[in-house]
Amino acid sequence: MSATGRRQAAFFDLDKTIIAKSSALAFNRKFQAGGLISRRVMLRGAYAQFMYLVGGADHDQMEKLRAFMSELVKGWPVATVQEIVRDTLHNIVDPMVYDEAVSLIEEHHAAGRDVIIVSTSGSELVEPIGTMLGADHVVATRLKVEDGKYTGEIDYYAYGPTKAAAIRELAEERGYDLARCYAYSDSITDAPMLGAVGHGYAVNPDKELRKLAIKEGWPVLVFSKPVALQRRMNLPPAKPTLAALAVGGAVAVGGAIVFNHRRNRAV
Repeated sequence: MSATGRRQAAFFDLDKTIIAKSSALAFNRKFQAGGLISRRVMLRGAYAQFMYLVGGADHDQMEKLRAFMSELVKGWPVATVQEIVRDTLHNIVDPMVYDEAVSLIEEHHAAGRDVIIVSTSGSELVEPIGTMLGADHVVATRLKVEDGKYTGEIDYYAYGPTKAAAIRELAEERGYDLARCYAYSDSITDAPMLGAVGHGYAVNPDKELRKLAIKEGWPVLVFSKPVALQRRMNLPPAKPTLAALAVGGAVAVGGAIVFNHRRNRAV
């Protein structure tokens, strides 16, 4: 609670902020093994995501990515993706979490603040990660499902200004004092999110966000210590998740379009 009696929260982006690399990239091989993507697409996506990790992605690149991932996941069976996630999520994501991020989450909880993950990745991926980390709530992209398959349409895209709007809606709903709230992200596309709170932090920022952080007076944090989460904090048992990783997986392989590669889907 703040000095004025209103609630506070800490809002975290996921990739390169809590997770040491692209959360989706880690699942490339699993999706390829499950027959959802071809090996060529997997390798091209890995290259594109490497470029993203070292250089970030601007608005135009993210818009191309959104269109590509929507087409990529069209027709993916929910049951198949669910099985892949159930078998691999906990073991793959667990070792990629930044120790510094875990410490911040613990500190915010100790101070009485809610911890909320706000991510462009799919809710089916973000929600179980949020559970692993003890987050109080998540805001994430939602894909449309019909007849047990992804339609290729996006019901809600958690990106850029939409993230900031979601934060303001939560503040109105839950009584957060945004002037006393915190936000953390690595990407220039999340500048609206950092600007929506009184305490914005640039974590492992891309070039453009670093420049903006200096201009706005946002502290720059460097996270560099991935940790095995189960040894770092007491975690609830891993649970199967619904539908799973479709947006996250698409982001991993879909990054290829940013670099003008042609897609080759497995038939």
